[in-house]
Amino acid sequence: MIRLAILASGNGTNAEAILEAVRDGRLDADVRVILTNRPEAGVIERARRWSIPVETVPSKGHKDRAEYDSLVVGALSHYNVDTIALAGWMRILSQVFLDAFPNRIINLHPAILPSFKGGAGIKDAYEYGVRISGCSVHLVCPELDNGPLIIQAAVPVRGTLDEFEAQIHRIEHRILPQALQWFSEGRITTDGRKVIVAEPTHPVRRTDYIEGCLVSPALEDRI
Repeated sequence: MIRLAILASGNGTNAEAILEAVRDGRLDADVRVILTNRPEAGVIERARRWSIPVETVPSKGHKDRAEYDSLVVGALSHYNVDTIALAGWMRILSQVFLDAFPNRIINLHPAILPSFKGGAGIKDAYEYGVRISGCSVHLVCPELDNGPLIIQAAVPVRGTLDEFEAQIHRIEHRILPQALQWFSEGRITTDGRKVIVAEPTHPVRRTDYIEGCLVSPALEDRI
């Protein structure tokens, strides 16, 4: 079981998806803290509803990323966490943070990387006119949105921007807990840029096509 910290800057729907996966038995994790850089972030109220400790480390006014990350690492040190999930964390991590949790930080990005990096992946893909976009979960490295890919989902671009965004978020809520569960089971290793997910030791039902979206590797449910 992983000892998890969730970092979020916004409304916290992906944080809640993680908590729901833990509750439903789909994710073996002890969520020890939710940390935000914005005192007004909606994720704070969600964390309170779930009785999860909240740490608020305001980033406003901090121009030095390493200095700010030192404050975040210090706040997390009180919770003895071993894995970090960036779920809408709108800051680039410094080497200080990466060194504190080597190969144990994962990020959720709302596009099929390496396309449409940065904080506006959904809008950028929609306005570019692509027919398929999606979402990705990857290991975090020093370069923005450039770490080895764990799982991706391909989402057709349909309807309005709001409708497309809602579909992206629905699939995000499935692939992020799945990636964390593979971490919890100790099944993730890397070979250069390639992430290898070992076969499960228990029977699973695999689903690689949900809501009209292709997911790879397939989602797993225990049988």
